[in-house]
Amino acid sequence: MEWIERLNEAMGYMEEHLADEIDMEKLGKIACCSSYHFQRMFTYMAGVPLSEYIRRRKMSLAAVDLQGKDRKIIDVAAKYGYSSPTAFNRAFQSVHGIAPSAVKNEGVSVKSFPPIQFKITVKGVEEMNYRIETKDAFRITGVSVPLNKDIEKNFAVIPSKWQEIAMDGTLQKLIGMMDTEPMGVLGVSTCNDTEPWRYYIAVSTKKTGEDLEEYMVPAATWAIFPGEGTNQSIQELERRIVTEWLPTSGYEYGNAPDVEVYLNPDPQNAKYEVWIPVVKKQ
Repeated sequence: MEWIERLNEAMGYMEEHLADEIDMEKLGKIACCSSYHFQRMFTYMAGVPLSEYIRRRKMSLAAVDLQGKDRKIIDVAAKYGYSSPTAFNRAFQSVHGIAPSAVKNEGVSVKSFPPIQFKITVKGVEEMNYRIETKDAFRITGVSVPLNKDIEKNFAVIPSKWQEIAMDGTLQKLIGMMDTEPMGVLGVSTCNDTEPWRYYIAVSTKKTGEDLEEYMVPAATWAIFPGEGTNQSIQELERRIVTEWLPTSGYEYGNAPDVEVYLNPDPQNAKYEVWIPVVKKQ
């Protein structure tokens, strides 16, 4: 499968540059997607955040280097991008459970995390309902927060913003402004590599509001997946889209934002749609 081959090519690039600064945008280009989508695909498929995988691989190789009696800790730390011995010591202990200096002692146990190689496993246990729609550009109005390039950190930032606007009345204000399709409260992730990464909580509307931001969602083709349940259920749906649907769909990620449409924005029993921008594989 071309899609899996590109992912593994990106993994090969990563492996070759563990002792250098890994270019996340380069990883995305190899996999034919944004660096945001690459990180998200990796996390869903590998079951571990990309940043954590890189740290484990670096510390696995660092342990091997330190087992050579003539290697200085400060040199090994610098080799894997740690300018501070304290930061290297902390990273090393988090992986191996011992200090770097202890590795030189005979009989000391360390961990090894081998490189990941992706393969397709066909499950097909549960059906997935979806539709493909091409939509014109539409304007949204709302509030936003910057997204971190390490996407795992956003799992704390985004829920906090939802809670904030629910408490201060902004969410109800936005719901009252909604007047154009798509009808629902929107969570929009602008996450390609040509514009700042931001997450908008917004509605599609012709109205304007004081202290609110505007963004134009570009025209695109979307794979739209309906769902219902809690925040955990939407994350599970997104995981299944990436790991089960996308590899065999005949589509790949398009250059447009990810969109969540909350038709009933109840955090415990939401009805929603997940929109993934797609283009047909050539």
